[in-house]
Order: sequence, then structure tokens, then C-alpha cells
Amino acid sequence: MNMNDKPKFSQDEMYMLLREGKIAEFNEARRKGKPVNLKGTNLRMLDLRGLNADGLDLSDTYLRQCDLRGLDLTNTNLEGASIHGAHISGAYFPKSVSSSELRLSLDHGTRLRYRDGL
Repeated sequence: MNMNDKPKFSQDEMYMLLREGKIAEFNEARRKGKPVNLKGTNLRMLDLRGLNADGLDLSDTYLRQCDLRGLDLTNTNLEGASIHGAHISGAYFPKSVSSSELRLSLDHGTRLRYRDGL
């Protein structure tokens, strides 16, 4: 994402399920093979608890003040995402994202960067 690009609102059916809080329906549609494109989207302030994030591309996504509690994000692409003010208790993050990187994004809204070699 270019520094001047802003996270976008999408009309995609899968994106709208998340915006409407229909996490179970989103997970079921994914299980049935429905394609998902959330890269660079605005998911601000959504309650995403229960989301099956395995394999999702959330790069450059705006997750400010989202409820991510208990999510397993270990196999989720979060490069360039921002988690400013998010609720992250019990969430698992990719090993290639350092704790200091998470803290910077959580406290200041910086975009997550991955460490090389992990």
C-alpha cells in the first residue's frame, strides 16, 4: 500500500459479512470455498472474535479498535496492518512479528513489519 492510500471500504460480499458482524456466516462461506479479498480494507471497530483467520491476507488492513481477542492469527498475513487500540488479549500473532512491533502498532498505530529470517 502506498503511504497516501487509505484503507478502503469494499462492496465485496465477504467484506460486508464482517461489517455486519456475521462472523459465523463468513466462516461458513470460506469453508465452502468462497474467495476472500480483505487486503487493504477498513475493518475499524469490528468485533472479529470467532473469525477463522487461518490463511487470510489482512495485509495493509486497518484494524483500529477491533476486537481480536482469542484469534489465532499465526497463519494470517498482517504485514502493513495497523492494530491501534485493538483488543488483543489471548490472540496469537505470527512469529515473524516481534512483540515490540505489536506494541508500536497497538499504542501508536504504526503498520506491522515482519522480521526477516523467521
